[in-house]
Amino acid sequence: MSRPWLDSARERLDAAPEPIMFFFRDDDAGWGDERLLELLDHFDRAGLPLDVAVIPAALDAPLARELRARHAAAAGRLGLHQHGYDHANHEPEGRKQEFGPARSPSEQRRDIEAGRRRLEDLLGDTVAPIFTPPWNRCTRTTAECLAALGFRVLSREARAEPFGVDGLVEVPVDVDWFAKRRGAPLSQAQIGERLAAEIAGGGPVGVMFHHAVMDDADMAAAGDLLALLAGHPACRFASILELAG
Repeated sequence: MSRPWLDSARERLDAAPEPIMFFFRDDDAGWGDERLLELLDHFDRAGLPLDVAVIPAALDAPLARELRARHAAAAGRLGLHQHGYDHANHEPEGRKQEFGPARSPSEQRRDIEAGRRRLEDLLGDTVAPIFTPPWNRCTRTTAECLAALGFRVLSREARAEPFGVDGLVEVPVDVDWFAKRRGAPLSQAQIGERLAAEIAGGGPVGVMFHHAVMDDADMAAAGDLLALLAGHPACRFASILELAG
C-alpha cells in the first residue's frame, strides 16, 4: 500500500548515487515494556538492527530476561546500552537534564558507575560500552567521566555540539520520531521530509524512537518505514558500535 508521507524519502533513495547507511536507536527501555516488545517485533520482522538505551534504575528482572533472550536470538541485530541512571531531572531551571551543569563530576561519575553495575548485574555481557544521556543532553564533564570509565561511544542528537573528548566517539541521531517544531509535534509528512533531507545529505542517517510514548498509529508508521528501508536496494544498515569503528 502507498504511504504518501514516505514518498519524499523514497524518491531520495531512488535517486541516491551511493548507498545510504542507516542506524536506529530506541530510548527508555524500562518504561512501557509492552510497547518496547512491539517495536522489537517490528525490527525483528524487518531484519534490521536496533540499539536500545536502557534506564538502569527502571530495568527489572523479567524485562532483563526478555532482553537477554532476544539479544541471543537476534544474531547481532539487537544492541543494549546505558541510558543515564534513573532518568531524573536535576536541573533547578531550564531544560531537563540528568547529567547537567547542576551536578558535580563526582555526582555524575557515581550515577554512571551505579547504572553500569546494575545493567551488568541484570544483562551481563550483552551491554555495549555506549552511553545515551536522558533528553539527549549532558555536559563535557559527563563525556570526560565516560571516557575515564571506559565507555567508547556517546550518542546524542545531531544538533548537539561535539565535545571532542579523546577516546570517546560521538554517534548522534538525526531524525527524532517525536521532534517538535515551534512547540508542536511533527506530522508524519514532516518526519518524512526530515528523512528525505538526511538521505539527500548522504548519511549516515540515525533515527530515534521512544517506544513508551508510541501509540498504535506510531507503531504502524514505524513498521511502514522499516519495510521501505529494508526493501530498498540503496539502504545499508549498521549498529552504533559499527559506526563508531
